[in-house]
Amino acid sequence: MMLIPTHHFRDIERKPEYLQPEKCVPPPHPSPVGTMWFIRDGCGIACAIVTWFLVLYAEFVVLFVMLIPSRDYVYSIINGIMFNLLAFLALASHCRAMLTDPGAVPKGNATKEFIESLQLKPGQVVYKCPKCCSIKPDRAHHCSVCKRCIRKMDHHCPWVNNCVGENNQKYFVLFTMYIALISLHALIMVGFHFLHCFEEDWTKCSSFSPPTTVILLILLCFEGLLFLIFTSVMFGTQVHSICTDETGIERLKRKHQPREHTGSWKSVKETFGGDFSLNWFNPFSGPCHPKPLSDSDWVRQVASLSDTENTETTEEQSEERKDEDSVEVIDE
Repeated sequence: MMLIPTHHFRDIERKPEYLQPEKCVPPPHPSPVGTMWFIRDGCGIACAIVTWFLVLYAEFVVLFVMLIPSRDYVYSIINGIMFNLLAFLALASHCRAMLTDPGAVPKGNATKEFIESLQLKPGQVVYKCPKCCSIKPDRAHHCSVCKRCIRKMDHHCPWVNNCVGENNQKYFVLFTMYIALISLHALIMVGFHFLHCFEEDWTKCSSFSPPTTVILLILLCFEGLLFLIFTSVMFGTQVHSICTDETGIERLKRKHQPREHTGSWKSVKETFGGDFSLNWFNPFSGPCHPKPLSDSDWVRQVASLSDTENTETTEEQSEERKDEDSVEVIDE
């Protein structure tokens, strides 16, 4: 994880005119249901292409160097089906994590009309992001790459070219898990293949020449070991964040301000989509979240939370919260 010390701030005011709503462009019309989400970031697109290339390279070596030339057909069929299934689930999870809206807050809803419709009372506050002119719900953070505020943003991952947030964290967790599994599976098969080739003639254990076979296997071994370590760490970090109901950004920004937790099991069920079942491991099954809210629903939801908490915000508290909103996370 890498912390970028850029200067961001959160506007906290009671009166709508202090938010300078006239500088906000009216919110666009809601996108049609099912519209694909895609971030046009050169670095992220390149990382996503590299990810697919490495998985397909592993697929090539496993099939054409180790399994197809093998004389043990049962071994080849079982391991071929297992590896291809895990690779398919990994790439499917990658696509879902990359092409799913992570939980973007409606852009440009901090207009004068929206703010005045809140009918703020003494002691109530609203949060506005000065970069995307959005009224921020609780636990939302601005991503400088996506250029949007994301609900429950954990971090921006270039490998999936997207933020990891409320709506796609499940797919990111599955992606890291399946990549770790195929990496481990590939390493085990490479080990068995080396033992088999040492015992027999190298010219008979592969359709490629011995030097080419060794180079391909060593590269696969290096790739598998690297990604096994990386994705295992990311998988463990994400599972811990889900169980503690605390995102990576919240963990980095944590100060002496206790926050109510929803409970580990409830948070897990919300992320993976209900009670434990095979759908937890299915990248085509979504998490448990309410239907997307319209702009007015988001604004009134903020007002409702403010009314419930009835928080008195002093100038000192405002400055503290402005400083709080100065953290962004990118994993490498």
